[in-house]
Amino acid sequence: MTEVPILKIEHLGHDYGKFQVIDDISLEIPAGELTALIGPNGAGKTTFYNVVSGRFPPTRGRVYFNGQDITGRQAHKIVSLGMLRSFQITNIFPELSVRENVLIPLLLHHHRGFALFRSLGREKKLYREADEVLDKIGISHYADRPARELAYGDKRLVEMAIVLARNPRLVLLDEPTAGMNPEETDRMITLIKQLAEQFGTTFFLTEHDMKVVFSIAKRIFVLHQGGLLATGSPEEIRTNPQVREAYLGGETIQC
Repeated sequence: MTEVPILKIEHLGHDYGKFQVIDDISLEIPAGELTALIGPNGAGKTTFYNVVSGRFPPTRGRVYFNGQDITGRQAHKIVSLGMLRSFQITNIFPELSVRENVLIPLLLHHHRGFALFRSLGREKKLYREADEVLDKIGISHYADRPARELAYGDKRLVEMAIVLARNPRLVLLDEPTAGMNPEETDRMITLIKQLAEQFGTTFFLTEHDMKVVFSIAKRIFVLHQGGLLATGSPEEIRTNPQVREAYLGGETIQC
């Protein structure tokens, strides 16, 4: 019996008025596979992510998550099914501690009200879960520090912890290394690989840094002018003449 893909897209399209941003995109992502979506600026990557994650309704096509049709569902309902998304801009609560940032999605995950936030000292189970997530990400030593005090790269790790606190089956990573220095970027690459291998989390990322893409992805989808230009392994994509033309006017993509 063929395994149901964690994400299946059929002929997806989205228009802004009369302007067609993405059109006729079809793809499948197996559970547990590290996959990337790349394309030149303006190719439609962000719009594609917005439609898949429920921020925008599709104009055409269908979206299936773990075999279930989620086309047109609201973003918060898609989150409750186990598909979460991170954004290019760091999305954390700077005045809260690192642990408290992780406790908030845990409250949502366990259907607990925010009114309980001040009495969380008695919620030892939630504290343990938060600390387990921080340990998984490798930032447990920052648990009691205000998030605003962390370096930019560590703030991105806090955001990753916030996403993973809800135990997602699929994570859409939008430019996970944007703004990071080379050391922070290498750390994020290692973390994503470890999370995929050790905990079975499926990651689907879009990224401008080709070093990140070719270091992480087992399969790459290429968008160009709103359509799917190519699909293949990192080596197939790197040497694909159509992809090279779209990115660099025919030159080989460096990674």
